[in-house]
Amino acid sequence: MNADAKNVPSGASDMAHIVLTFDNNKLASALYGQFDENLARIEQKLGVSINSRGNRLTVKGDPVAAEQARRTLDQLYGILQKGAEIGQSDVDGAIRMAIATDDQLILPTLERKGKVAAAQISTRKRTIYARSANQDAYMRALERAELVFGIGPAGTGKTYLAVAHAAMLLERGLVERIVLSRPAVEAGERLGFLPGDMKEKVDPYLRPLYDALYDMMPADKVERAIAAEVIEIAPLAFMRGRTLAHAAVILDEAQNTTSMQMKMFLTRLGENSRMIVTGDPSQIDLPPNTRSGLVEALRILDGVPGVVTVRFNDSDVVRHPLVAEIVKAYERDGKIERGLGGSEN
Repeated sequence: MNADAKNVPSGASDMAHIVLTFDNNKLASALYGQFDENLARIEQKLGVSINSRGNRLTVKGDPVAAEQARRTLDQLYGILQKGAEIGQSDVDGAIRMAIATDDQLILPTLERKGKVAAAQISTRKRTIYARSANQDAYMRALERAELVFGIGPAGTGKTYLAVAHAAMLLERGLVERIVLSRPAVEAGERLGFLPGDMKEKVDPYLRPLYDALYDMMPADKVERAIAAEVIEIAPLAFMRGRTLAHAAVILDEAQNTTSMQMKMFLTRLGENSRMIVTGDPSQIDLPPNTRSGLVEALRILDGVPGVVTVRFNDSDVVRHPLVAEIVKAYERDGKIERGLGGSEN
């Protein structure tokens, strides 16, 4: 570790006093941010005081919060050492991860003390680090399980991380192809009225998957892989009758599958393949009285060896901070409506 941290006695006060010294002035400046904006954000989020003097930082505050600030700074400095840049979302993510080391997680993904061991996904083009405890659990589940369900609201990174992981597997030669699928038009697959060939009909519904691919792989490689069918984009209905071997297979917006569609998809899993299913059970667009295949699968497969489910919540939203507040507001409104409905019956 190139950042040296030590505790300094603070007299009779219960406040912690931590000093960190960084060995690279240029990286230290990037860590602090323009006008020390990154330090200010850490101060605001954790309730600590951070004073900078050259490549030396002094953190003062509640002992737990001060240690969380140290972990945050250590993780961000490590990212900078690897040649990446950091922004506000990276700072917020590092803070969440630092706090998570003090929490009891479902999956044993983090070191309990010392340096924050955030999970990461790396390709030649980009490296992504976990920005929340549930993202960390999800990324580690993708590494070890053959079938992973990522469940939760928009903006939590469940689809983006799934595609990024698939791109990494393809680049490393651990799979031979990527298959991306999504129920189109409220799971009814009613594509005939759209102009163009099948790819042109389906593309608008799969744009989030393309965006993640282009983030992790050079554009020309993505286009060549699609042309060679190494990366396949297909509506869910076209999965029937196939066995998908040596592949990373992703089903997005899975809450809009019917029971039969979900069973059909899950049974496509072939030799040396990984399957990732993402969805948000609170955003089901199926016709009334139609059971969601995702909700049913989560119930039926609960406890099955080799199947891991990671559930995200509004605290995992990594888009604009306002997105998290929007998710919370809708959840509150939904709870109120359910409560009113219950009182009327």
